[in-house]
Amino acid sequence: MAHYELKPKGVCPRQIAFDLDGNVLHNVKFTGGCPGNLQALSRIVDGMTVEQIEQMFNGIECGGKGTSCSDQLANLVRQAYESQKL
Repeated sequence: MAHYELKPKGVCPRQIAFDLDGNVLHNVKFTGGCPGNLQALSRIVDGMTVEQIEQMFNGIECGGKGTSCSDQLANLVRQAYESQKL
């Protein structure tokens, strides 16, 4: 299992930390942002695969920013997963 602490772009949270076990996500923690919503999102995605997260959350926008916390999570999880292959 690999641990990641990455910086999202264009959203309120300053950091998203998570563990990847192969392509399965665990232990998501957001630093900053809306605590209630982000705790719920963290629980929802625990145990999901990278592909499932992308299908559910890619392209979701918040406040005209062109992205959202869930969209950034999907992007960063994919980025981390691809980095494991190198």
